[in-house]
Amino acid sequence: MPDTPAPTRKRELVRDHILELVESQPAGHPLPSERDLSHQLGVSRPTLRAAVDELVAAGLVVREHGRGMFVARAKVTQELVAQDTVAEVPRAGGAWSSRVLDLGTVPAGPRVGRRLHLSPSATVVHVARLRLVDGEPIAIEYLYLPADVVPGLDPADVEVGDFYEHLALHHGVRVASATQAMEATVTSEEEARIMGVPPFSAALMFERLTLDQRGRPVEYVHSVYRGDRYRIVSRLSLAPTADGSPAEAAAAGHYPGMPASETSVEYVTHGEVQR
Repeated sequence: MPDTPAPTRKRELVRDHILELVESQPAGHPLPSERDLSHQLGVSRPTLRAAVDELVAAGLVVREHGRGMFVARAKVTQELVAQDTVAEVPRAGGAWSSRVLDLGTVPAGPRVGRRLHLSPSATVVHVARLRLVDGEPIAIEYLYLPADVVPGLDPADVEVGDFYEHLALHHGVRVASATQAMEATVTSEEEARIMGVPPFSAALMFERLTLDQRGRPVEYVHSVYRGDRYRIVSRLSLAPTADGSPAEAAAAGHYPGMPASETSVEYVTHGEVQR
């Protein structure tokens, strides 16, 4: 790997470090100053500030003038399907293709290592790739895979064909399930330049952890999709409970975008699963 990381990789290093601080502290906890973080990470103040601006806009960090930066309140979590339910996700429309922006081996670090059940010093393969639909940029995906799972991985392996099929055929890895979360975010200046949108444009952020048939974490991905070109559609089956009484879930919580009612809700989600 080159001594100087590609811009996408440098952004990832800064982002992951700040997110590790955010995820390890309670809401309202102070974060180190931009000066201290830029010195600690060995990046310029503008690079550090751009990463912080992105996390502030995404609602993960709070910046208060004259006081510093703080961990934001946790976001409300709503699962589209019950924890013990598996939903099949159809493919999105259009002709999808990929172009690798960066590929190399790096230390997992605390945040990625925790997700992949690896030591922070363990080696992982990092891939940044641009996703296109009908030739138009629509997303940037950042993949992390244990290096011993994908020895010899090269750009063509994640640009052409079905990546999960490649894992099965060439590395003996058969993926079985994944947990994926999505939330609102904004594009960084570098992401905006690559995708051809204004900096800090509205976007959707997807985070996915993929397990193989043995339950081993084999892939951690987070992706930034253009908010002006991508949407998720959920089809809801609204049915009264068997005895006509309020549904237990409806009485206890809230369905996104739905008024409280005596119904149970079944989701079928349409969207792109990166492969």
